[in-house]
Amino acid sequence: MATAALPYWRLSSFYLFYFALLGSTAPFLALYFDHLGFSAARIGELVAIPMLMRCVAPNIWGWLGDYTGQRLAIVRFGAVCTLLTFSLIFVSKSYAWLAMVMALHAFFWHAVLPQFEVITLAHLQGQTSRYSQIRLWGSIGFIITVVALGRLFEWLSLDIYPAALVLIMAGIVLSSLWVPNAQPAPGNRVAGEGFLKQLRNPGVLAFYACVALMQMSHGPYYTFLTLHLERLGYSRGVIGMLWAVGVVAEVLMFLAMSRIFARFSLRRVLMASFLLAALRWLLLGSLAEFLWVLLFAQVLHAATFGSFHAAAISFVQRSFGARQQGQGQALYAALAGTGGALGALYSGYSWNALGAAWTFSIASLAALAAAVIIATRMQEDRP
Repeated sequence: MATAALPYWRLSSFYLFYFALLGSTAPFLALYFDHLGFSAARIGELVAIPMLMRCVAPNIWGWLGDYTGQRLAIVRFGAVCTLLTFSLIFVSKSYAWLAMVMALHAFFWHAVLPQFEVITLAHLQGQTSRYSQIRLWGSIGFIITVVALGRLFEWLSLDIYPAALVLIMAGIVLSSLWVPNAQPAPGNRVAGEGFLKQLRNPGVLAFYACVALMQMSHGPYYTFLTLHLERLGYSRGVIGMLWAVGVVAEVLMFLAMSRIFARFSLRRVLMASFLLAALRWLLLGSLAEFLWVLLFAQVLHAATFGSFHAAAISFVQRSFGARQQGQGQALYAALAGTGGALGALYSGYSWNALGAAWTFSIASLAALAAAVIIATRMQEDRP
């Protein structure tokens, strides 16, 4: 899979550890806060804080990366500061202290991935179809972590959860030191064309609005799915395996994306991703007590994350020039964070008031709205 010019394993190891951290937070962070005794509303707020920081931090770091060109230095600095600031969780477990820890570590954590995406694409030198072959190792890291922690929490107390996260963060730091730097090659866009002008190109603003809607629709999934399934009678080990099923489907989708892009336009891939997301949330909200329905809904993660993310990264890369790539990726991360924060907040407040079915139905409507926007506002084009 790798060539002599491409540091395949160095890039892949970073994605493995980075998304291993996501595999330890997405399914289990809300469960840990529940273990500490917080209400659904407080859990929604605490989960939303890192997503809110994602609205601000990537744009600051993205501008700095484009201005200085020191993207790898930002990645390494962000990784170290993520580890140090999250370690403050061992000091206190009060709501105010945890809110501060969530905000501080997220400010640096969200500096890392957008800049690393630019470095990866620069190493690929236009071979964007190979991006998925590297990114799939992030999915593998997610799978390993979610299955291992699911089993571990069946045997041991959730009190060990912060220590597990610190170990994974240390892995991110070490893998960032192994990665060689690369700068994006000058693109075909006019040299004087600025970021805001590129942002006004046809379909770009519509795309970013749909990014926010897609992540908003994921709010109940990332905040309450584990608690939802626990209350339906599933064990933590089984829940970990169910999360892993979704990411296995995502990995298979990443492997198939080059062939899919050869046959279908970005617009069609995005539309299919949004429509399948709308179906998935309805199934999870209303029929999750049936294991076969739950398995099918988790397989749909191939579309709601896998094909959506691959298409989104490709769209951002083709829509911005070399000196605006960092800002383009940062805006993608920021609007994803905005949508994710709104999703976590609304689901936190609606979970007890309206119940799981209605909360997931709202998510389904958000994904459906994104499909309509893409269908009406984005031009047909091939990546």
